[in-house]
Amino acid sequence: MTIFSVYIEEGCITCDACEEAAPEVFEVTDDTCFIKSDVRLDGGFDRNDSKSALKKEAIQTLSDDIFDAADGCPVDVIIVVEAQVDEEEKEAEAPVIEVEASVDVGVAEEPLAVEGLDAFLSTGDRTLNVFFGSQSGNSEEFAAKLAKNASQYGMEGVVHDMDGFDINSMASMKRVAIVCSTWGEGEMPDNAEALWQAASSDSAPKMDGMSFSVLALGDTSYELFCQSGKDWDKRLEELGASRVVNRVDCDVDYEAPAALWAEEALTMLSATDDSGNLHEELIDAIRDLVSGGVSGAEGEDGFSIPDLLTGELEAQLSVFRYDPHERTSGTDTWICSLNGHTTLLDALRSIQRTHDGSLCFTDGSPHDPCTAILVNGRVTLPGSTRIDRLSNGRPGPVMLTIEPLPGYDVLRDLCVDFDGLLKKRETASIWHVSKTRAAVKSEQGIAIGPMEPSKAAELHSMANHAGPQVIHSCSDAVAYADSYLGPSVCLDLWIRRCDPRTSDRRISAIDAILGGADTILAETDMAPFGRQPLAGRGIQAALSSARTRALEVNGFNGRHGKHVWWYAWTLKSSGKVNDTVLYRQVLGPLGLLSNLSSGVTARMVTGFTRTGGKMVNDILALVAPPAGLGKMPRQFNKRVDKHHEVVSIFNSLDRRF
Repeated sequence: MTIFSVYIEEGCITCDACEEAAPEVFEVTDDTCFIKSDVRLDGGFDRNDSKSALKKEAIQTLSDDIFDAADGCPVDVIIVVEAQVDEEEKEAEAPVIEVEASVDVGVAEEPLAVEGLDAFLSTGDRTLNVFFGSQSGNSEEFAAKLAKNASQYGMEGVVHDMDGFDINSMASMKRVAIVCSTWGEGEMPDNAEALWQAASSDSAPKMDGMSFSVLALGDTSYELFCQSGKDWDKRLEELGASRVVNRVDCDVDYEAPAALWAEEALTMLSATDDSGNLHEELIDAIRDLVSGGVSGAEGEDGFSIPDLLTGELEAQLSVFRYDPHERTSGTDTWICSLNGHTTLLDALRSIQRTHDGSLCFTDGSPHDPCTAILVNGRVTLPGSTRIDRLSNGRPGPVMLTIEPLPGYDVLRDLCVDFDGLLKKRETASIWHVSKTRAAVKSEQGIAIGPMEPSKAAELHSMANHAGPQVIHSCSDAVAYADSYLGPSVCLDLWIRRCDPRTSDRRISAIDAILGGADTILAETDMAPFGRQPLAGRGIQAALSSARTRALEVNGFNGRHGKHVWWYAWTLKSSGKVNDTVLYRQVLGPLGLLSNLSSGVTARMVTGFTRTGGKMVNDILALVAPPAGLGKMPRQFNKRVDKHHEVVSIFNSLDRRF
């Protein structure tokens, strides 16, 4: 057997076994294991997701060590790709595609065109490398969708984070799509800065064989709109790369223009061969292939019914198990052959029926929130989720790690107890108290209460979610704060608070509840709600608005409020900030005056303590003063170089600043 390549799958436990077996090939990092650049043809230093071939001398001298490392890996994440001699011979013997300048239109010629397209889409390297430069996550999210859709165009999409990527590896790629946002006043996102510096330097390699297209995300409220994308587009052309689709610049509402760009870019990149030649005669055929070749409506009703059935695929289900009697927990793994259109709930039912009748999970309708489980870190409704939709696009079985919903007590296996959430909802008294309003009569003479359409749509969008059980599990705080009512309770209260039909007395009562320590102020981070598909950015924005209101009602008391209030006003009024100003300002004006006589500042200046507290609390400073000197914050203000970044932090909490 001859080795062609080796790569690392997700799930590495950094045990050093591979590095001990083959230190010339593997290097264990803090999070995973990388394939060294010295043994790779592309010169990259990563997990080798692109499956780059190994150098000939490395294969000749290190093959046995690589096989030993793969056999010794306790979690089997080292994948060795063996060279297939038969496949190489078949590729060499593959017929060359010839496209005549003029072809007589006829029914007999259509199968030949289809066969030629199939051969073109299956010959050579069909990798589409998608790079993203992202600050807020929009570019990364769209890049993942673009790579996933590449398979429909006969390409294998691979997503690359620009952070730490080698410019020489990028130069060797044939098809490249760049999705890049702009940060601040025309600056590159943090993860794209290093690669951009390498690409814009005089020593940057030529990219003559590359075909590319750029999608730029930005905000028209800034003067340098989409500048990062424009810079990448111009620089790649200067380095010799061929632009197949013109750059598209998107505003904040980027979904529609980005989708049009993606369709055109995928089509043109798919019609490009390994040599960078664009086969214009295949463009229409590729578009017909993606659209399914349906030229018009079919059927008596004028509708074309799609085929929703898919073939079999292999899935590896690692299911969390818990026995309350023995108080033991672990994981059981099943390797199944399932149809791709099978739902995850049907797969669990099949395992329970044919393999293990003791497996416990909550069964129900497809959209029942009580059936929700955690799949690969995402809250999922198993009854409405197909197995093939959970695939990451990599070859091999679909790897699924299935766990119970977080934030709840586990009863057995995947079953959790929702009683705690129900009691919290009862405690919060989530009900509607209407105020007296003027009614209008409908055409039928029925009196109804009016509401502005925009307000009704806003309330509906906040209430349109998978269910309170799901929203509750999306929080990172509920598992560590038993007294916290939870995000679903806070969301329902906020919806009642925003409803114009709610009475003034009820609004005051809701403000009092939301201002308590066990409601929205106990939520540590709103970002997880935006990352979970069953919650989304709308839920995240609603909870952020609820927290802002809670801070306003309480006069910005407590750690949250004083931090935002004094720190933000100091920044906005002076444009200067440092850690000591923060410490002083969170005390408030009276606390700041009392600080002059307490000796806190004096002790910090002389270095006897790092925090300004009593010296007995800092043993090192007490034994060898001034041991804290040099560790204290700056005592004098200095101007913030990128003050807009600090401002944006507080604008996300309260847009009045």
